[in-house]
Amino acid sequence: MVYPDNTDESARIELANRVFFRLYQCANMLHKTGTRAVEAEGLTTQQWAVLGALSRPAATGGMSVGDLARYLKVSRQNLSGLLSRMERDGRIQTAADERDRRSRLVSMTAAGQRVWQDEALPKIHGYYGQVLEGFSVNDITHTLHYLLKLLENMQVVDDRQGGGDEAVEGR
Repeated sequence: MVYPDNTDESARIELANRVFFRLYQCANMLHKTGTRAVEAEGLTTQQWAVLGALSRPAATGGMSVGDLARYLKVSRQNLSGLLSRMERDGRIQTAADERDRRSRLVSMTAAGQRVWQDEALPKIHGYYGQVLEGFSVNDITHTLHYLLKLLENMQVVDDRQGGGDEAVEGR
């Protein structure tokens, strides 16, 4: 709510504070409720994101660890532990990149593809339906538009701050 005695700038700051606090709450609830949606498959929302990234046609043949970290907007350090656990569980595999032996390619195993396609995706789609209850296609389109706009602006800020993996841990 904007109060009439606020200046435009103070109203903007107050609204910004609310937007970012709600984003924080949404991220926490996504982690909590999303993980519950796929926990029977032994997945977390982070693992869900990795499998989702690797299931895209653009990732056929795998993705380098660096590209995967950039795509997911996480540090290589945080991704490393996650990938180790997923490899131990047989969901993904890593191999040397034929084009650059220093780089490792991450891809889904057959077991990972089965879990993703047959078990996780139906539950994820059900989760989306519950969470987006009452949203029209237009509402979802607008939400996506504004989130992408925020993400682009945050990427500019990150780049100005030095970006890279050595930036904020856990992003």
